Amino acid sequence: MATGKRIHKLERADRGRKGIYILPNLFTTASLFAAFYGIVQATNGFYEHAAIAIIVAAVLDSLDGRVARMTNTVSDFGKEYDSLVDLVAFGLAPALVLYEWGLKDFGKLGWLTAFIYAATTALRLARFNTQDIKGNKYFHGLPCPAAAVLIATALWAVESYGLTGTWTVVTALLAMIALSAAMVSSFHYRSFKDLDLKHRVPFMTLLALVLVFVLISFDPPVVLLLLSAGFALSGPFFWLFGKKPESYDLADESDIEIEDEETEIRTVGSGVDK
Repeated sequence: MATGKRIHKLERADRGRKGIYILPNLFTTASLFAAFYGIVQATNGFYEHAAIAIIVAAVLDSLDGRVARMTNTVSDFGKEYDSLVDLVAFGLAPALVLYEWGLKDFGKLGWLTAFIYAATTALRLARFNTQDIKGNKYFHGLPCPAAAVLIATALWAVESYGLTGTWTVVTALLAMIALSAAMVSSFHYRSFKDLDLKHRVPFMTLLALVLVFVLISFDPPVVLLLLSAGFALSGPFFWLFGKKPESYDLADESDIEIEDEETEIRTVGSGVDK
């Protein structure tokens, strides 16, 4: 009798995971909307608005998986939907926005660079959707939301300070190539998934978060650019000077958390995690 109840419970949970939940997918849809809005703004010449829209998309993307886990509304549909939205928001949107902003001045080289960025984003998402999970502390390769935020904050800073000249476009082209390589590289990046905000955290952690918000308030585009650039450079830095890659625990990029009475399987991501 107990076994029958247990089987019924697991079947009911499995049906729930396969359903469509409104709340987490609402955040995912909002992320898609922000990315699409950014593309539209870029085509109209409002590049600062486009950059901010991509950053908003990244923030929303970081919330959908957490909301799903907190409300116990994880589903296979949500995982697939999130992955498709990630490709648009952090692959196509940054590539098209940067192309409209200045890469098109390079002709074929410009649109090929934008395509390479979009393609490597798709490859990274596909690789991590099929990768075996070994842990949840590190990402294998630069997460695509982090790459997109770096592009967006750089564009935001350039537009805010009115920086012009060929050097800005050349730098953007080279940066996009470097970020494309970083996304499919063997560099390891901290996922911060082991930082559980639902439980007690050290006082210094809270103080550090407060200081970060204070710094951002002084000059949002520049501070966010420095933070995102520092994160992007942390991969090659620790590859050169840190511990060996084999000693890392890898994290995946899909926001799935499946629990039953005996096992817990976690596939971490969606947020700054792809």
